[in-house]
Amino acid sequence: MGKEESLATSSPLGAWFQLGVYKRNQGRMVRKTTFGVLFVIAMFGAWRLAESLLVQTGLSEYRYLIGGLVFAVGGWISYRLVNQPRFADFLISVEAELNKVSWPTRTELIRSAVVVIVMIFVLAFVLFFFDLLWQNVFTWLGVLQSPGTEN
Repeated sequence: MGKEESLATSSPLGAWFQLGVYKRNQGRMVRKTTFGVLFVIAMFGAWRLAESLLVQTGLSEYRYLIGGLVFAVGGWISYRLVNQPRFADFLISVEAELNKVSWPTRTELIRSAVVVIVMIFVLAFVLFFFDLLWQNVFTWLGVLQSPGTEN
């Protein structure tokens, strides 16, 4: 039984305390990116906790210690999460699907972006003129008051 298989067949709680990496050479980019995002979330959470401890409680002398512990635990949870067998298999399959995507070239991307931006402005002008039209129609019918007049 290999190391990867023993990680997959161990108890759910036991996988949190394993030191090995599950399927080390598969899905590396997606797993690194996911770990990085979770690590940054843990970092900002620890920072906000340390700031709130300074402002709201009398624990200001321990704020760096508590923030550092939260940061360390968050980093450890992030690392272990991307090595959980079920989650790691999901991330491996995500990377496999991303490799199947046919990404647009730079010129196709720019051309598509220009079309979207132009259409947004065209629709904004159309809606502006419809708004003016209906405002004038309802003012003429007496449903709305003329702009600038008061009761």
